[in-house]
Amino acid sequence: MDADALTPVHLDKVMDGLAVNSALPAPMVRRLFAWPRGGGKVARRPDLTEDMLAEIIAMDDHWLLHGLALNDRLPDRFRIRLAAHPDKAVRSALVVRAATAPREMLEQLIDDPDPQVRAYLARGQHTPPDLRARLVADSVPSIRAALAKHWTQAPEAVRRILLTDPEAEVRAAACSTYFAHRPHPVPPSDLLPTLLADPVTRAGAVIHAVLDADTLLRLAGDPDSEVRAELARHPDLPPSVREALAVDPALSVRVKVFARPDTPEHVRAQIHTSVHELSRSMADPSPDADDETVLQWYLDVAAPTELRILRLQWVTADPLPHIDSPYVAFRVSAALSKALPADAVARLLDDEEEIVRLTMARTAPHLVDPTTAENIERRYRRRDSSRSGGTTRRS
Repeated sequence: MDADALTPVHLDKVMDGLAVNSALPAPMVRRLFAWPRGGGKVARRPDLTEDMLAEIIAMDDHWLLHGLALNDRLPDRFRIRLAAHPDKAVRSALVVRAATAPREMLEQLIDDPDPQVRAYLARGQHTPPDLRARLVADSVPSIRAALAKHWTQAPEAVRRILLTDPEAEVRAAACSTYFAHRPHPVPPSDLLPTLLADPVTRAGAVIHAVLDADTLLRLAGDPDSEVRAELARHPDLPPSVREALAVDPALSVRVKVFARPDTPEHVRAQIHTSVHELSRSMADPSPDADDETVLQWYLDVAAPTELRILRLQWVTADPLPHIDSPYVAFRVSAALSKALPADAVARLLDDEEEIVRLTMARTAPHLVDPTTAENIERRYRRRDSSRSGGTTRRS
């Protein structure tokens, strides 16, 4: 009989459970070092003795060493020893757990020959600032770009270097519309003219620009829809430009006008209607379409969904006027407010849209009585297989 046929179905799960069981006797822990399908879980135990740690290192098994590098309780001298290991995955794992790592280990890894390890250090919030700043001169552009994207509160001197990097990839990451962490950085004002003139940084710089007449004219007519979309978000946008962007050829731009607090309601309604109608009638891009055309097509097709998933802080700050809004995003944003009176909470808990009901229930669970909770759960279970968020009569 095949020996594998005798293997219990749940053996792997049993062994995984034993690997993290704090009551497991030391001899059994050692036996798990040899379990070939353990994925290194036993090496992440917090109670490993120094003899056990030395034994794991001597075995030189990839998964055990990787698990050990991820062990928050690993003594410093073992971390420093692993920092010289030839396996880059092990060295990278050390950086992932750098919150409790000794500086000596990070000093050793900051000049690591493998770009993957340095990239982890560039992204790592626990890399000491003086060591992290050294990566601004790294020879690999993607590492400098990772530094720009993830170190949003880097010293101004560092950000200036990244914003003026010779590589477009790095400049784009340093002046982006999206960063990995908040708060997003504000570029130095004296660099704004240069950033606005650079196609790869223009979209990220728009929100910080002073909108004089010449700047408005250039940005409103920019061929890049992302630039026009960022202009549509600008707090100082004149009404005349706002109205022009409300009928922009790119639906992604119209969505940004829809979300503005100063957009007149009749304009908002027109945008909502046009986005849904135009997205439904859009033809697929031709097979030979360039990347920008295909990307814009995706953005426009996704525009109706974006209208639903907007979360508007200005609505949450003043929710009462919006609890009966015809737009799902407005009602969800209102349901995120913790200052709603009980009658408004009750209305949102009974909203026709599942996402509104669930959001309100999460925001104010103490106001959800058992009957309402049962009703929400029953309606949640009956949702259609498309998981579209409830009915679509109002969106």
